[in-house]
Amino acid sequence: MLIYSMGVSLDGYITDRSGRFGWTVPSEEQFRFHVEQTRELGGFLCGRKLYETMLPWETDPSMRENELWAQFADLWSALPKIVFSRTLDRVQGHARLAEASVSEEAAAALAETDKEVAIGGAGLAAAAIELGLVDELRMFRHPIVVGGGTPFLPSVTEDIRLDLVETRTFGSRVVYERYRRALDDSD
Repeated sequence: MLIYSMGVSLDGYITDRSGRFGWTVPSEEQFRFHVEQTRELGGFLCGRKLYETMLPWETDPSMRENELWAQFADLWSALPKIVFSRTLDRVQGHARLAEASVSEEAAAALAETDKEVAIGGAGLAAAAIELGLVDELRMFRHPIVVGGGTPFLPSVTEDIRLDLVETRTFGSRVVYERYRRALDDSD
């Protein structure tokens, strides 16, 4: 199963008008939830910006300042990652540069594990959604309206029917919504 999960504003953006996303910093309760979700992954497909944003979890010792952060850093470091980039010529850690199309790399990543594979980075996820590759959307909806920025979802030419399969409200008032592609596309 290929999943796309991000923090998102109430109005549907993963960054604000200035490209900032500091409002998505998780509470400890939410971070523990992220750790458990990361534990369930068998791979991660990411765009260059997300790869660079997450790289300190593999390279910066200060990211291990407490037990919870260290758990996440260990999980993230061990997770196989495929990085899609037109500008990088090498990557670090347990990552490799994509050598094929999004469809081919997603299929290969899914074939290499019996666990879920995540995809991240707005542009990369948009391409996968447009190709019908994403099975689940997972949103951490933050109680903020940012009025513009990078949208969580791309514009689509055909409706994508979804089933809500899980919700959870954290003490921080962030609402987790998990949607699965509907099996029955009929109205």
